[in-house]
Amino acid sequence: MTGPIPVDRGKPGSKIHVVSDRAGLPLVVGVSAANLHDSQALKPMLMAVPRIRSRRGPRRFRPAKLHADKACDIDDLRRWLRQRGIIPRIARKGIDSSERLGRHRWVVERTISWLTGYRRLTIRYERHADNYCGFLTLAATLNCFKRLTKLAT
Repeated sequence: MTGPIPVDRGKPGSKIHVVSDRAGLPLVVGVSAANLHDSQALKPMLMAVPRIRSRRGPRRFRPAKLHADKACDIDDLRRWLRQRGIIPRIARKGIDSSERLGRHRWVVERTISWLTGYRRLTIRYERHADNYCGFLTLAATLNCFKRLTKLAT
């Protein structure tokens, strides 16, 4: 076989990371390099989740469960989540089927598709990652505004 391998892990580009609630509202969005492993973005994304306000009882500071794909199946990440009181719902490599978690993961995939529905985010035209992240945050804000105004009416 000649030429580059079609799946080149060292490729330039960017990846969108989203932490959303159960309804699909994006809580935290982020951008990383395409050649960065997904598990390395999990800790900073969860640390950026704002405090959760509840109407009854004491305020929760973090989500109760985390659904993630098999890329985050690392013992250190599971331990880190349990120390913070978050129950990890991560499919184990070689053991669990990703179909069971697909019932919950489709919400995040739908949120990402809503965000990439904005023309500026479909293809990255921005040279600087800060500008692209700013547009991504703006798209997430517009998405939340649209969904919450639809629920209010």
